[in-house]
Amino acid sequence: MERPTSPGGPRSPARAAALLAAAVTITAFCAADVLARSYPFGPRTRSVNDLGNQFVPFHAHLWDLLHGRADGGLLVNWQSGYGSSFLPDLGTYLASPFALLVGLFPRDEIDLAVYVVIALKTASAAAAMACLLLALRPGRWWAAALLGCSYALCGWSVADASYNPMWLDGLVALPLLCLVGEWALAGRRRVPGVLIVALAWTANFYTAYMATLGAGLVLLLRLALARPPLRQALATAGRACLTAALGVGLAAPLVTVVYFGTRHAYPGRVRQFAPVPSEDVAARLLPATYGFGSPALYVGVTALLLALALPFHRGVPGRVRTGWTVLVLAVVLSLQWAPTHLVWHAFATPQGSPYRQAFVVCGLLVIAAWHALAYGPPDRRALGAATVLLALIAAAASRSELVRPYTWAVLALALAGALAGLALLGRTGRRGPLAGLAVALLLGAQFGESAATSAVAIRLRLGHLDDYEPWGQRQERQTAAIAGADDWPRYRTDPGREQTVGNDPMLVGGEGAQYYSSLTSDVLSRTLTALGGGWTSRGRSVQSLDNAVTDVVFSVGARVHSPPDPHQKYLAPGGGPVTVTRRDVPPLVTVRPTARTAPFGPSPYRNQELLLGSRVYTVPRLAVHDDDGRPVPAGRVGVGDAMAAPTITATCPAGTRVHLWAPHFSGTARLTGTTTLARFRFEYPRNHAAMEPLGPAPASGRVRVELTPDRPGSVPAGAVGCLDTGRLHTAAARLKATGATRVSVSDGTVRARLPAGSKGIAVLAAPRIAGWRCATGDGPARPAGDYHGLVAVPLDAGSTEVACFFHPPGLRLGSAVGAASLGVLTLLTVLAAVRRRRAPAPPTTTTPRERVTAAS
Repeated sequence: MERPTSPGGPRSPARAAALLAAAVTITAFCAADVLARSYPFGPRTRSVNDLGNQFVPFHAHLWDLLHGRADGGLLVNWQSGYGSSFLPDLGTYLASPFALLVGLFPRDEIDLAVYVVIALKTASAAAAMACLLLALRPGRWWAAALLGCSYALCGWSVADASYNPMWLDGLVALPLLCLVGEWALAGRRRVPGVLIVALAWTANFYTAYMATLGAGLVLLLRLALARPPLRQALATAGRACLTAALGVGLAAPLVTVVYFGTRHAYPGRVRQFAPVPSEDVAARLLPATYGFGSPALYVGVTALLLALALPFHRGVPGRVRTGWTVLVLAVVLSLQWAPTHLVWHAFATPQGSPYRQAFVVCGLLVIAAWHALAYGPPDRRALGAATVLLALIAAAASRSELVRPYTWAVLALALAGALAGLALLGRTGRRGPLAGLAVALLLGAQFGESAATSAVAIRLRLGHLDDYEPWGQRQERQTAAIAGADDWPRYRTDPGREQTVGNDPMLVGGEGAQYYSSLTSDVLSRTLTALGGGWTSRGRSVQSLDNAVTDVVFSVGARVHSPPDPHQKYLAPGGGPVTVTRRDVPPLVTVRPTARTAPFGPSPYRNQELLLGSRVYTVPRLAVHDDDGRPVPAGRVGVGDAMAAPTITATCPAGTRVHLWAPHFSGTARLTGTTTLARFRFEYPRNHAAMEPLGPAPASGRVRVELTPDRPGSVPAGAVGCLDTGRLHTAAARLKATGATRVSVSDGTVRARLPAGSKGIAVLAAPRIAGWRCATGDGPARPAGDYHGLVAVPLDAGSTEVACFFHPPGLRLGSAVGAASLGVLTLLTVLAAVRRRRAPAPPTTTTPRERVTAAS
């Protein structure tokens, strides 16, 4: 029988370990930002890649929801993508309980709020791991805290998850799910176990899936080491599977919605897995290394030494040494084999880093290290063998480009502190000055190398990924301009083509086309692309389109214009004030005479006219000339190093507005005789350039467009479009006159009153994403129709009322599964309570033999 580690019982050491682990972790986490001079402790931004583009804006939208200031609710986000399904985004990015903390911060401190959330999640992972280690086997509480810190600040956490805050929920979930496995092994705490599983899968089902696989492997090993009778082993496995099934069932209302949301999302790019060289795997075990596409397995030199010493530690039972060593090696190998790679990632290779399951390996390394320490510090033989293995790992890593000169300095200092601390620990008892020195050395080494490794990752990420400024004067000006012009739902206010981040509407307000999510709908991306829109992230980050025709179609009555963001390296710094352009546009719901629609074609100008219902463009023949004035054959022509300054010539009606559509061109374009410089950004396969307005055609009608490319690209034959603003004004007036006289919007419900005698179809200026159902008058709601990608409702004779309702696909199924799981859990809980009540009471006295047995 294993005794508690202190007279205070097992709970006191666990509480102390959890507090120490959290304190050391959060201190080292912040110290790394101090070293890197990163926000909020320095001038460098932390908002790299999706943190600035997605997660900060999503948390800002959550802040608005919590304070009643958002356009939309839990079902529909009316600010992004002209109306997007919000519940899948909530389940993917914002379902963690930690996310609610942003509501406690001022709105203009949203970057700080997200930083605090990330820090608290990391500290919570350290505390949870410390508690798990003491539950697996009693030991020194401070050692559990040390290894909890090494887990929470592992390479995966500081290099990958620190700017993907929803992944950190998986870091917290792994030790908690392993605790649930321990409860299943002991046959107790079913209800808390189910609730923990449900919370983990609700917070972030993607990393919870990986954490569940890891916890399952830990439980199987624990069963193999315990060697219970077959019937008891099967009962334990059954309890664990039932707990997991009921927990996932309780999370089903969100999980199924996210699943169906991914089914309807724009597919993006399909990647094939390719394992990285073994030297890169070895390098990522060392401190102060960084690589975007390699497995970040760093857990600290102390934990790595202990894990390497485990096979040689004679104080640990042989089966325990063999079991944990084999499990760690097997999972490490599974990172590099394509079939197991797919299993870890739910059978789909990620578009980004392909080693998102690395935190499970880090957790197993830390648990193996704990077993090497909890049975007593390893002796000189075991430490010597571990040091030799570490030297071999370092030798293999030396061939990797991921290792930099400062890696060896950090490794040497951390190794000296770890070896000295472990050696002192082996020579002393639990108390005394030498024991205190050992603790200080081990904690100091862990703190220093973790802070250094995190600081290196922060600095190197800035050179590898896009980055964005935190909230500042630019966003304040944009917000003020939008607030002064906004009149939703009478019309939309677009934050503007000159975006600051990919989700500007959620960050600064308004209702625009911009939307960046893993769940960006296929219909939205394809519709806006057909209309001349641009995108990044391979189609999942759609951008605003500065175009008068689409503004009329989507009821954009106000459009904000900002100077170029000086923080974006690919843009020339711009000055000038933030301005607003207003336009008289039809309401959100308009009436079209017929439901028959021709499919979109290759020309975005003609596609816009199909949606508008009127011919407003002239698309002239064009000619492209090289630097010497020689004509280039028409069609898709090369633009690049061979032509430093090509030109496009065409003839437009005098006074029309000239537009250029060149989705595969990267550089700038300027209409001769004007000062407007339009920027095009194309980079295969990530970026697709948007249509841009260039200015008015001259009185002669002869248009000359000067191009300045910055990389090879192309210009299509129908690149130039000449917009007749008079015709557009007439078309807009007609749509306004026949459109809805009143429109009300409430989360997922849109109601509109139409003029008497309306015939044809009513069109809601929102993408026809899956989940829309509409009704006319008192009739039943039916699946909405499709009008060139927009929501459409056939009108009955005499229809004057139209109502559309949005219900996310999968919500009904998930709710039914959740209700069934709750019912089963309630029934099992009641039956267990009845059995306990009917069980005979234990005897109030004990025999001397029983007292001796209990004392042993």
